[in-house]
Amino acid sequence: MGKLDQLYARLPVTGQNVAVSTYGLYWNWVRFGPGYKKFVTQYRARDRFSADEWQRWQQMRLNSFLTSVLDIPYYANHWSESAKAAARAGQLSDLPLLEKQPLRDDVSQFLRPGSRPLRRMISRTSGSTGTPIDNHWLWQEVREARAVREVRSAGWAGVSFAEPRATFSGRFVEPDPHSSGPFHRYNRVERQVYFSAFHLRPDTAHQYVDALRQHRTRWLTGYAVSFYLLAEMILEQKLDVPKSLQAVVTTSEKVTDEMRDVMQRAFGCRVFEEYSTVENCLFASECEAGNLHVSPDVSVVEILRPDGTPCDPEEPGEVVTTCLMRNYQPFVRYRVGDIATWSAVPCGCGRSMPVLKEVVGRLEDVLIGPDGRRMVRFHGVFVNQPNVREGQVIQETRTRIRVKVVPTEAFTAADVADIQNRVQQRMGEVEVVVQPVTEIPRSKAGKFKAVINLTSQNTSTNTGASEYVAH
Repeated sequence: MGKLDQLYARLPVTGQNVAVSTYGLYWNWVRFGPGYKKFVTQYRARDRFSADEWQRWQQMRLNSFLTSVLDIPYYANHWSESAKAAARAGQLSDLPLLEKQPLRDDVSQFLRPGSRPLRRMISRTSGSTGTPIDNHWLWQEVREARAVREVRSAGWAGVSFAEPRATFSGRFVEPDPHSSGPFHRYNRVERQVYFSAFHLRPDTAHQYVDALRQHRTRWLTGYAVSFYLLAEMILEQKLDVPKSLQAVVTTSEKVTDEMRDVMQRAFGCRVFEEYSTVENCLFASECEAGNLHVSPDVSVVEILRPDGTPCDPEEPGEVVTTCLMRNYQPFVRYRVGDIATWSAVPCGCGRSMPVLKEVVGRLEDVLIGPDGRRMVRFHGVFVNQPNVREGQVIQETRTRIRVKVVPTEAFTAADVADIQNRVQQRMGEVEVVVQPVTEIPRSKAGKFKAVINLTSQNTSTNTGASEYVAH
């Protein structure tokens, strides 16, 4: 936990609300500051492009983009002369695929050289495959990313970031794992309710609903499974949800038909799915006709077979993306690690943007704590853990959590204690076993699940390797 987090944890709830709002003032300027309205206008103007207009616009942007990335050290040093020639000619399919490991090894080689920009921020991926990746953003890129969400996500759902919203994310909203509430904090600047994803359980659900009513929330956005779990509790307990809710815009996890049905019945409004990455390498959002459109002005998205050839519609393949939005840290033919399929059917909404039929494998297992709390994502367990290359959280019983880690040589007992403390902050009174391993098994798609629940499988993951236990 950083110094600011430690200071925040010592504040009373009223002080934490002030801190959240103060921080919100800064973030409001970063996300909605100079240039934001221009980006909104531009994305709205392209919303109804024809297929020909999209092809011309994207190829023109791609040509200039690929030429510009030759100034980036990684591409200049690692691409062959034939690849560089293909880049100058705008021939994307002739360029090599980009793995995640070079970004983990040395992200600086992906940054545009020259004088360092004054207006820049750094974020980290949540480490859904175990190890976070640093992302360096220009502020104008942050604003452009928010403008896309305003137009194609919130806008298509009939809401706006200018309206009151509630969010589930990986932030430590309530630092005390044993708190009796409240489990939200309020950003007064943006009229945004931050929910704690780490305290949601049947006996606390009513407090979450009360917060929606108190702040007259218009829409919900954030972790799909957290809102689904809250929706289940609302229906089970027949909680009275405020009539002000107009839409749920989900992020981070795949939405199944069952999840959608439960959320729509509980919240009394439509659910709209959003598919993106922390790197902002692609963006897809659900339109009013219920289809997931890829935004061609954000990235060029390819779905490829193992031999590198393009998949046919409805044929599953690997998602590879070239982000047209990220100029300071460009991603060219980046292997996101997901499997998806294109739709063979045009969308009834009339937009000519490509349609994804399905994104496969983004739904993680839900873990259940001894007191009934339900957790889906463990954002933060491996953030700022430089001595952990990869990690995986496995629930073996209601009271026993195993954390597999691939450690560096500098990994020590202090790292073990930190991991154990982070898990217990999220799950309560559980036994935490930290197990160093040489590798974490991948699926055929090259991924491993970051979170696994084995409680219904009655199987053990104890391999006899060395391990550390905390109660």
